[in-house]
Amino acid sequence: MLEIEIFDFKMENPLILASGVVDMTPELLRRAHREGAGAVVTKSIGKEPRKGYDNPTVVELPYGLINAMGLPNPGWEAFLEEFRGEEFDFPIIVSIFGGTPEEFAFLAEKLQEIADAFELNLSCPHARGYGMEIGQDPNNVYKVVKAVKDVTEKPVIAKLTPNTSDITKLGLAAEKAEADAVSAINTLKAIAIDIYAKRPILSNKVGGYSGPGVKPVALRAVYDLAKALDIPVIGIGGITTWQDAVEFLLAGASALQIGTAVYLKGFSVFREIAHGLEEYLKKEGFTSIKEIIGLALNV
Repeated sequence: MLEIEIFDFKMENPLILASGVVDMTPELLRRAHREGAGAVVTKSIGKEPRKGYDNPTVVELPYGLINAMGLPNPGWEAFLEEFRGEEFDFPIIVSIFGGTPEEFAFLAEKLQEIADAFELNLSCPHARGYGMEIGQDPNNVYKVVKAVKDVTEKPVIAKLTPNTSDITKLGLAAEKAEADAVSAINTLKAIAIDIYAKRPILSNKVGGYSGPGVKPVALRAVYDLAKALDIPVIGIGGITTWQDAVEFLLAGASALQIGTAVYLKGFSVFREIAHGLEEYLKKEGFTSIKEIIGLALNV
């Protein structure tokens, strides 16, 4: 009932562990799958190791998190060494980031032996020289996607920033460059201030806001992208309950990434959402999750 196929992936359900949350080792990825994730996205991997920002890097709010980790990662060589030879019976989507189209292409070429697909992190709002600064320009999105598509036959997903006046322009640029899908949204640029210290809380000052508070923004982005694009849209942003998941599917998402909810509620959130989806489909008279994708687009 919950099985889906996206690209050439067959997934037991449409739920995917998002990048940046409990995704540091092969065993953690396996645990996410055991707990109900249909696929997983790795941490974002760059060309060189990055320590990331000093603490504090996370602020918990009533309706989500602001984080400014600074893209910490071991670099592509150490990542490849850790994952080489590991076997997975579920799709592994490798997230990569870079400062130029050439860096993205280099990483895709080096890591394709362990990737079932690539997600291009074009939208990190707090890492200077990476992500959002590239991903806000449709021309840059096109160039990065095209560069990666030129070096790999693996599916390519462009992860889009919400920090733009029109996200569909970014999606159309990715589609024109032959991206296999887009994922939306990455975090919203945000800040939190300590009223007693009278200064920003995060060491980087600015971070990315995620969690339940961004859901209406993310849902609108997915809705707009699904209406504008012919390629699949993977929904991300505040998905915490099965009801949230249903909304994103009705808005046109073909699959769903869950991140902050795992941080806040634990791995069990995957099974909770999957169970709720199954019960909803039965009560509403559907036999497959595919039957509800995009139903809200043409009303």
